[in-house]
Amino acid sequence: MGVTRRLKSYFLRGLAVLLPTILTIWIFGWAYTFIQENVTVYINRGLVWLLVRAQGEGGIPESRLTEILVEGAAGSIIGFFVGLVVVCLVGALLASVVGKAVWLMIESFIMNVPVLKRIYPYVKQVTDFVFTPQEQQKLFSRVVAVEYPRKGMWSIGFVTGSRRIKVAENVEKEFLIIMIPTAPTPVTGYVIMVVKEQTVALDMTVEEAFRFIVSAGVVAPESRRWSPLQESFAGSIG
Repeated sequence: MGVTRRLKSYFLRGLAVLLPTILTIWIFGWAYTFIQENVTVYINRGLVWLLVRAQGEGGIPESRLTEILVEGAAGSIIGFFVGLVVVCLVGALLASVVGKAVWLMIESFIMNVPVLKRIYPYVKQVTDFVFTPQEQQKLFSRVVAVEYPRKGMWSIGFVTGSRRIKVAENVEKEFLIIMIPTAPTPVTGYVIMVVKEQTVALDMTVEEAFRFIVSAGVVAPESRRWSPLQESFAGSIG
């Protein structure tokens, strides 16, 4: 029994060390394959077209260029890095006033296309949220703890807004609109409304809360960050 426990301990320890590396390599491989199949191949075909037109007659045949740049490993690597450079250039262009103006014109055109205008805004909201930290801060103003789904059970939530609601004659209370995320995918969850006084503000950033939820509580903030929740819990049972 002692040997079995020791082997199990070794296995779990090795898995804990290797799994993050394996997952990182897998994600990188998936991203590389996605870019290859959806971006690089078209860039390489464009390079073939440009080289054929630039060299004129007597140059390398188009079939040979296609074999090297489109079907070959060297061409795939070249196209991958060209794709990265193009994405960086687009990002730099959109950071300028002229680039923003041009992109607004393109978005305006897309929003006038009957089918695209019903799909593009929702896709844009998701990508802006995932890739733009400013959008996360704009959508989720702060992190709170709330007793949900029952009293005595605390859940982490993101405050998305607040409303003053009349609960009785001449009595209004401020309600917080809170999104309760689900692990390990915090972009999905439940939306609830809670009286502000029944929530506990936590001293952690949105990013820290995301890491806590995605890791199922393994990656937790420092213990001092939980002090407001500990004080509230102690007060509720005192």
